[in-house]
Amino acid sequence: MTNELMVVKLGGAAGIGLETLCDDVAQLRRDKRRLVLVHGGSDETNRLAEQLGHPSRFVTSISGHTSRVTDRRTLEIFMMATAAINRRLVEQLQARGVNAVGLSGLDGRVIQARRKEAIRVIENGRQRIIRDDWTGTPERINAGLLTTLLDLDLVPVLAPLGISESGEALNLDGDRAAAVIAAGLKAETLILLTNVPGLLRNFPDQTSLIHHIPQGEIESFAQFAEGRMRKKVLGAAEALRAGVRRVVIGDARQPAPVSAAMDGQGTVIG
Repeated sequence: MTNELMVVKLGGAAGIGLETLCDDVAQLRRDKRRLVLVHGGSDETNRLAEQLGHPSRFVTSISGHTSRVTDRRTLEIFMMATAAINRRLVEQLQARGVNAVGLSGLDGRVIQARRKEAIRVIENGRQRIIRDDWTGTPERINAGLLTTLLDLDLVPVLAPLGISESGEALNLDGDRAAAVIAAGLKAETLILLTNVPGLLRNFPDQTSLIHHIPQGEIESFAQFAEGRMRKKVLGAAEALRAGVRRVVIGDARQPAPVSAAMDGQGTVIG
């Protein structure tokens, strides 16, 4: 069995299917590849929030990142939505012979995070502060627990929730959570799968894919990141600074998306 470990983050945007991913993971496991799977839940959360009469609200921070306003009710909806995705992934992997185990970052303090007590945002051209928000910044992981699962030949499937020092559940950005996991497990590769081919120089022109970014030039390429792609570039930078050898932003919509990203299809950083 190869010792190389990869962490794969599947985005939660609309248009991303689970079947091709699970087919690919099953083949990788037959090839004795070790991996941890992290998933998002944005689109599912938006749909469920509408159904429950508590629609999602998004704001832009002063640094230009878009994020979900997470009051306590929104946190509960986020937990429901990501739990459903987690169960579906585990079910489909098990059906393909992959012995997957579903967790959130809450379980066993897998992802420990710092709660953002206040968020400074721009609304209607003016700065304001949002308090009582249940989002967090992932800081470290329970590497021992994840390593034990991997040593048992299991595939951990993680929902993007974290736990604060005081035991509070927190909504985490999935890309940054995956970056912290990759760093904490000393993974060789972090793969961030999304619903576009990678980082685009002229969004949304999918022919303008940026194929390679040297590690030292991430900041200069960040100007091309639009919307949610900003968090992926941020997560990539954090992972590389923490020792991950390379990050690939790849297309989840294609056949064998993880294998394609491993072969360099997408935006390779590092």
